[in-house]
Amino acid sequence: MILEMKNIVKTFGPVEALKDVSFITQPGEIHGLLGENGAGKTTLMNVLAGTFPPDSGAIVIDGNVVGGMTPGKANSLKIRFIHQELNLCNDLSVYQNMFLGEEYAKHAWRVDKQREVEHAQKVLDSMNSGIKATTVVGELDTAQKQMVEIARALLFSSELIIMDEPTTALNNREIMKLFTIMENLKKEGVTFIYISHKMPEIFHICDRYTVLRDGAFIQSGDIKDIDDHKATELLVGKRFVQAHIRDGITSTISDEVVLKATALQGKTFKDVSFSLHPGEIIVFTGLQGSGTDELATSLFGATVLKKGNVETSRGLLNLKDIRTVMRSGIAMIPRNRKERGILPDLNIRTNNSLAYLVAKHKSLLVSQKTEHARFERSRKRMNIRVGCDLNPITSLSGGNQQKVILSRWLEIDADVYIMDNPTQGIDVGAKFAIYKLVVELAAAGKAVLFFTSEYPEIQQLADRCVVLYKGEIAAELSRPEISEITIMEYSTGTHRGNLK
Repeated sequence: MILEMKNIVKTFGPVEALKDVSFITQPGEIHGLLGENGAGKTTLMNVLAGTFPPDSGAIVIDGNVVGGMTPGKANSLKIRFIHQELNLCNDLSVYQNMFLGEEYAKHAWRVDKQREVEHAQKVLDSMNSGIKATTVVGELDTAQKQMVEIARALLFSSELIIMDEPTTALNNREIMKLFTIMENLKKEGVTFIYISHKMPEIFHICDRYTVLRDGAFIQSGDIKDIDDHKATELLVGKRFVQAHIRDGITSTISDEVVLKATALQGKTFKDVSFSLHPGEIIVFTGLQGSGTDELATSLFGATVLKKGNVETSRGLLNLKDIRTVMRSGIAMIPRNRKERGILPDLNIRTNNSLAYLVAKHKSLLVSQKTEHARFERSRKRMNIRVGCDLNPITSLSGGNQQKVILSRWLEIDADVYIMDNPTQGIDVGAKFAIYKLVVELAAAGKAVLFFTSEYPEIQQLADRCVVLYKGEIAAELSRPEISEITIMEYSTGTHRGNLK
């Protein structure tokens, strides 16, 4: 399939999301679509997938202009869109999700369940997913749900597959499995449009690239003709040097203990103990299944601890009441903003104020003037790109939604900030802004627990790094001891015992 998108323009009210953008792919290529959050990547793909029409411009497939593109027409043209945010029904089985809206029918309009199960299982097995087609989706973890999304796109022999941040919830082994599937399909002539903020992935899997910035086309070419520095320069309009993230910011780690965890145990971790000091950034890391996910939520009271205690400078923490946890000076930026962060039915202003209203607000009434001023302060501090703060939170790009979530928790001026993979699905510029924010929080005397599996983040931020392996602390590394090899050795169980 040869795809051409010619001079696409799309506006949402006063916001010009796409400004005369043209885009071309060839059969059997993996084309990287690059840009910061809000650059217009997802909007361009939504136009292609028929989610909404362009204001002007044309979609041309194999030389034929396609008018009135709709999701149904895109499906008939064998175009599939794997969205960044998971779009599965947790109450349905895997095979029902895969065939949703396109069921196999037999006589009397009854669904041919056996045929669907067999076909779905064949696709799942071809991916070595280890997932049963009859499993209820709600029983799967996030990575498995992502594999189901991918399997759904492969189900009907698609010719063009759009992947918007498909590896966000996958570990390295699963990512390589996905890349193998993509390479095999590419040999069969399938075209991929691959959206990712992870530069190593782009350079590993893509053949060509296109860069968008602020809704405008910047450059296309062969991926071999650029490197990560050039790509970053194209994305943000200037060279982006992470090495200087701490320049000009002085942080002093206090001897005082602001949070102490003793012999914590949950379903996926046990015997976890550590102390956190004002001005300190501790990064927790480990492979998927190591226990880091549950540990993060347990420290905030969102997941019940089996054993252990958490103390703050104010005394023993009651983890059975999240409002009490918040009022005790602890904030949490959760992973997976769609399921755990944003409230999609509320506007941007209210989403921004939620934590303050729960933890700090004392009046019976809420002043909209005050809440608007609060958002304006957040907008300037986090550089949130927004038209009106009364718009739905879902009107923002993923990166700007994440900025609102961060601003929400900054409003309560906590002593401890738990950040669970806060840069998930965030572009390089927004990541730098978050790293800068974390360092500035520490410099202001705040303490940060940062959960991530990405080594560049560990290298940039950690005063100490705690590595979990199979639910237990395998190592506690000081800043001079941190290296990618060392972390990998401890997280895979190759070495153990560097504990303090």
